[in-house]
Amino acid sequence: MKRSEMWCSRCVMRFRRVRRMSGIANADPKVMAAAGMFEQKSAGARMLRIFIIFISVTLLTSCAAKPEWVLAIHGGAGGVPKDLPPAEIQRIKDTLRKALDTGSRILASGGTSVAAVESAVRVMEDSGVLNAGRGAVLNHKGFAELDAAIMDGRDKKAGAVAALRHIANPIDLARLVMDRSPHVLMVAQGAEEFAQEQGVALQPQSYFITERRRNELEKEIESQKKPLTKNSLPWHPVGTVGAVALDEKGNLAAATSTGGLTNKHFGRVGDSPIIGAGTYAENGVCAISATGAGEVFIRYAAAAETCARVRYRKDSIESASKAVILELKAAGGEGGMIAMDANGHVAMPYSSQTMLRGEVSSKSAARVVVATVGP
Repeated sequence: MKRSEMWCSRCVMRFRRVRRMSGIANADPKVMAAAGMFEQKSAGARMLRIFIIFISVTLLTSCAAKPEWVLAIHGGAGGVPKDLPPAEIQRIKDTLRKALDTGSRILASGGTSVAAVESAVRVMEDSGVLNAGRGAVLNHKGFAELDAAIMDGRDKKAGAVAALRHIANPIDLARLVMDRSPHVLMVAQGAEEFAQEQGVALQPQSYFITERRRNELEKEIESQKKPLTKNSLPWHPVGTVGAVALDEKGNLAAATSTGGLTNKHFGRVGDSPIIGAGTYAENGVCAISATGAGEVFIRYAAAAETCARVRYRKDSIESASKAVILELKAAGGEGGMIAMDANGHVAMPYSSQTMLRGEVSSKSAARVVVATVGP
């Protein structure tokens, strides 16, 4: 029996109960007949009223409840050095806005969360002002080594690449690893050979190197006079870019790309391409892209730990991500993350001075935060 029919049946039963209590049950047959007609008319009126309400609610819901999508990005924990020229600071702001705009157009047109995070990260890799793709930091030997990962929360498929030297957009190659290979992680020369097999052109090292990054490397080498060791792990104040998204079908995705650390040892790989450390996505739970001291994020499986707190402890995304970031800081790992739950709620905790970040959704306009740090 339908709920509406049950409701009307209860109404008729109540009417009969009242009729018996009032003595109508022993009344003249004509009165009884009139009462019966009232019952029928009353029940019919209620049925009509319920039907009208049902149709109205259905129409209002179909018109008003448009599918929701959300996109969040980061441009690295730490903030922007105060000695950067104003024009370059403006370029960083413009890059974050362009990344949000590019990803949001995909989501608003019904595109997937995977396509949105890939496109948003690609914009940041192409910018020349963030630590990913062109403009990434340089290792101790003076060239860029690039890492990236992408993960689809629908089926937990993932693709990652590391120690690339000639790929303009590592995030695109990570997507190809996910979609066109049986593997998850490819590195160095093998990854670049796979790129060529997929029709991706290789770029000369000069494409990635900027004057700003060369100067930063010279200052770092001068201050240390040696490669980084386990007891010396400084990281650039603007490191790593990433994005997380929820599309209108409820699918989560995450993507991260980085050049790692200034003056890092040749061959060092951080957390960004490590699934569960710097990148993770799982439908119904959360999506994470992290930034900061990669070695600590790897040791503590930062992204997976955050999602585990949401999934098993039923923590909110805000409390889970904040707790993990504080735990990492206590272990010596400064940084931050962007985290999104299954309902599109976004958290952006960080333990560094600040974190470059932005957010946009089907319900709210784009906003970015770019703060300068340093003496």
